[in-house]
Amino acid sequence: MEKLFQQTLTRQIKQISSYIENEPNSVVLVGSSLGALVSAFIAEKEEKVKGLILIAPAFYFFSRWLENLDKDTLNTWKDEGELPIYHYGYEQELPLSYQFIIDGKNYNETLLKRPVPTLIFHGKNDEVIPIQSSHDYAQPREWVKLIELDSDHSLNDRISDIWKQIQDYGKLRI
Repeated sequence: MEKLFQQTLTRQIKQISSYIENEPNSVVLVGSSLGALVSAFIAEKEEKVKGLILIAPAFYFFSRWLENLDKDTLNTWKDEGELPIYHYGYEQELPLSYQFIIDGKNYNETLLKRPVPTLIFHGKNDEVIPIQSSHDYAQPREWVKLIELDSDHSLNDRISDIWKQIQDYGKLRI
């Protein structure tokens, strides 16, 4: 298992983009949380990306999440170089490098303008990424459809609903 301390958005974008470059066909990217944020940035540059399915995307993560982090925690993170953060995919805390924050400040969601058909699923009770982040992203982009679900950040209890919506949306748009 790869430790999170080496994760940055730049690294993740490069890694996925290298797969896409070698793909002869167009692609639809599916991402959850930070993976959804990565997918959105990839879609901005990669013409082969013809659609996005984003689950609880971490839009405006670096500005909003850091706003809510107390100064002592932020200073400790900076001084020690890493901070244990709960990872939903691994269902445990893993160390996250402060380099993640430094790198993340280079990305600005307001600059994402490529009209890629996008379907967003976001839980109304998301305790990690407020649903307002998805509203703020979707509002100025007519190619984005936001579906609000009665769920939390994981959306695990709504998988069958999400799958049905994806199938229906795919027939119409992607």
